[in-house]
Amino acid sequence: MFDIQEELKKLPGKPGVYIMHDETDNIIYVGKAISLKNRVRQYFQSSRNKGVKIEQMVTHIRRFEYIVTDSELEALVLECNLIKEHRPKYNTMLMDDKAYPFIKVTVEEPFPRIMLARQIGKDKSKYFGPYTSAGAVKDTIELIRKLYHIRSCNRRLPADIGKERPCLNHHIHQCNAPCQGYISEGEYRKSIDEVVHFLNGNYDLILGRLQENMEAASEALEFEKAIEYRELLNSVKKIAQKQKITDTAGDDRDILAVASDKEDAVVQVFFIRGGRLIGRDHFYLKISEGEAHGEILSSFIKQFYAGTPYIPASLMLQEEIEDQALIEEWLTKKREHKVRLHVPKKGTKEKLVELAQKNAVLVLNTDKERLKREEGRTIGAVKELEKLLGLKGIVRMEAYDISNTNGFASVGSMVVYEKGKPKRNDYRKFKIKGVKGANDYASMEEVLTRRFRHGIEEREEGKEMGGFTSFPDLILMDGGKGQVNVALEVMDKLKLAIPVCGMVKDDNHRTRGLYYDNREVSIDKNSESFRLITRIQDEAHRFAITFHRDLRSKGQVHSVLDDIPGVGPARRKDLMKNFENIEAIKSASVEELKRLPSINEKSAREIYNFFHQCDIITTSADTKEGDTHDNE
Repeated sequence: MFDIQEELKKLPGKPGVYIMHDETDNIIYVGKAISLKNRVRQYFQSSRNKGVKIEQMVTHIRRFEYIVTDSELEALVLECNLIKEHRPKYNTMLMDDKAYPFIKVTVEEPFPRIMLARQIGKDKSKYFGPYTSAGAVKDTIELIRKLYHIRSCNRRLPADIGKERPCLNHHIHQCNAPCQGYISEGEYRKSIDEVVHFLNGNYDLILGRLQENMEAASEALEFEKAIEYRELLNSVKKIAQKQKITDTAGDDRDILAVASDKEDAVVQVFFIRGGRLIGRDHFYLKISEGEAHGEILSSFIKQFYAGTPYIPASLMLQEEIEDQALIEEWLTKKREHKVRLHVPKKGTKEKLVELAQKNAVLVLNTDKERLKREEGRTIGAVKELEKLLGLKGIVRMEAYDISNTNGFASVGSMVVYEKGKPKRNDYRKFKIKGVKGANDYASMEEVLTRRFRHGIEEREEGKEMGGFTSFPDLILMDGGKGQVNVALEVMDKLKLAIPVCGMVKDDNHRTRGLYYDNREVSIDKNSESFRLITRIQDEAHRFAITFHRDLRSKGQVHSVLDDIPGVGPARRKDLMKNFENIEAIKSASVEELKRLPSINEKSAREIYNFFHQCDIITTSADTKEGDTHDNE
């Protein structure tokens, strides 16, 4: 039995992380300490004024464990990771898990491209952002391509110049076709310099040019062109109005302020890049009543900036926070440049923080009722589900479905819900590799085995939590007893203890109930848990069907060439490029097949023997569209 007082005596006076467990061994709190011995003892000293949250938490502690680190900075990093993984009840928890898009310009390429990026890569590209709206980023990229005629293709230039015809964008005057050599590298680079100038917020040059072009087209009675220039002009003005100058220093900084009410808090963040406000967003946190704003901000910074790919040079805060120097050191290490946290006391900066705080109060007051309703649909529905199944601590749920057409192009889908909300960044698609024909059970076994083996391997490699690395608290199968048993067999084989539940449908293909622990569990059709299960089941089905439909629409349902030993994507593409159809390949001699660059004598004989020794049934899907890729 764990004796808390005895274990307190064994604590080392070293930095590290401590983990508190309750009577059911759930992790209820994670903290860090410069001295584990001094910090953990404080929780169990009656003379200390601990606050309501800590007082309540201590009554539930049945045991604790700790991890010693070499420094307090290492302890901070480990604390962030453990909080993200376990989401303990008594830690201040960030409710939102948002990923912000960037605009990426591949300036390291001879003929650079512009694209949306979710992460900042370790390359020489230029990144602009983060932006709070993916839609706005896509609109901006589209506008830039229209303005500057930047290519959108993935061709390797200049190596591929002249190898293929120019694409549609060249014919509609949205690309200068560097793939054909129609524009020199130097001229193209001038356009890219202007793009970078534009993304840095300098719009005067392009506004003046568009105004001149519009007026010239109008004078020449080319009214269609004039209208086109007018539309582009309005689009640039719209973007320019959104990025107003807010800070004459021209630095990258985030402005953070908090508003709280009992167990709810909102942190408002203004994103300033190059002196311009490029976006703002708010984040909801679950707190304990009476928690100070400094504590809330400290918890938010550690959770939010542990996951965001870009950290600005400074964070302007509403008030001082705990461990400010340590957090500065941590952020500096992540950014690889100095990061400063400070509370402005006067001038424009102070007014910006006040504005952020007013916005936080406004969001909290406006959204309080909506938040309660949303919590009922999400977290409340999950709690109902826990009660129905007799489970605890369900945060992440994964649902699986299989889709195929007469056994061809079987695909699997994995959708993820966390706290009752879809987490689309973690969705995954699977093309079934090892199952022939329409065998949903075998296909599901393959999908689950690949998914969890991949996750186990990534965990062993020490990858960050997310995607395959994060395991669910509950697996939901689209089906009853049969599908559940398949999943349980995979869990047993991989030595994983994850509960599995089937989502059972009636004769009209509508959600009827759940199959769990060898019995069917009925659900009140008016309950939030029933609505949540229905949403998850529909989403898993939609995701699988969409993937399958995409494959079919590309003429990629099935090719007889897939069945030939030694013929992979490259050889199949080569065959379809050099022969008119399957019949032409079937009629070819070994010598004719050997003339293809990717095919040696052994491969040529395998192809020839395949067609001349087997009874072949070809399909209309054997077109020159050919190649498919495993999208796992």
